[in-house]
Amino acid sequence: MKQTVLFIIIVVLFSSCSNTKTKQAELVLDTKSTLGEGAVWNYKTGELMWVDIKKEILNIYYPTNGYNKEMFTGQMIGTVVPTESGNALVALQNGIYYFNIETGAKKLLVDPEVDLPDNRFNDGKCDPSGRFWAGTISLSGEMEVAALYRFDSDTTVHKMVDKVSISNGIVWSADKTKMYYIDTPTQKVMAYDYDDATGEISNPEVAVTVPAELGSPDGMTIDENNNLWVALWGGSAVGCWNPKTGELIDKIEVPAKNITSCAFGDEDLGTLYITSAREQTSDEDLAKYPHAGGVFKYRPGVKGVQAFYFNDVN
Repeated sequence: MKQTVLFIIIVVLFSSCSNTKTKQAELVLDTKSTLGEGAVWNYKTGELMWVDIKKEILNIYYPTNGYNKEMFTGQMIGTVVPTESGNALVALQNGIYYFNIETGAKKLLVDPEVDLPDNRFNDGKCDPSGRFWAGTISLSGEMEVAALYRFDSDTTVHKMVDKVSISNGIVWSADKTKMYYIDTPTQKVMAYDYDDATGEISNPEVAVTVPAELGSPDGMTIDENNNLWVALWGGSAVGCWNPKTGELIDKIEVPAKNITSCAFGDEDLGTLYITSAREQTSDEDLAKYPHAGGVFKYRPGVKGVQAFYFNDVN
């Protein structure tokens, strides 16, 4: 009798383990981007906007028909945000531009680092009041020579964080009191007190420390529960952290080595879209991950929040 019970327990445990489903994202677009980045969901139009930095391409993906529109920008493009008027702002190598998504025409609005030609813009997003935040990175890999900027609707620009190395993910809490920000080499997500009325930030403290063995924190989005979804460069995954406790609470495997950004999309904001890069991927890793540089998706069972648009209608 005891042997029978033991056999049943072993069978049940084996069955439970064999039915455990790996949380792995599926391929959406096999673009083989050199450096995919900057994913943002335009909920008004039902489009995923994202970029290939090195190929100087702004992408607009339409999930309803599977079409991905590519627009050449003429410079390395760090990120894109939709505007209230129906177009876009792009952070290019030498400044922030207004970009017409129908014609491809662009207009320089500001270049806060005109005296730093070896820097380029990288990731960024709009805050709850429609200000555009975007940071820079050194093209030569020099540390602490970049910065995070805030570009307001009156076209003024403000340096908000200095001595940055690789400016990356940025999001705001639902109650508009916290801003979370990543400078990749620090392996940390910093939490700032955020004043939505003025756009000022203060009192930085560590919210999350990403273990090096998981990869380096890159782009980031936030869900309806105020948890942070962080793309892991070198980690083949997106991790979800609780910023109040610093605890890793979920992880989505992605079949690419270098994961760069993520954004919740689709009509219900329940699909996590994920960008990746082929850059800094060995031939051995490319053989393992042939779709590196593509866009992937996964439905994690939690929803995101609507993106903020640049306020250009005042």
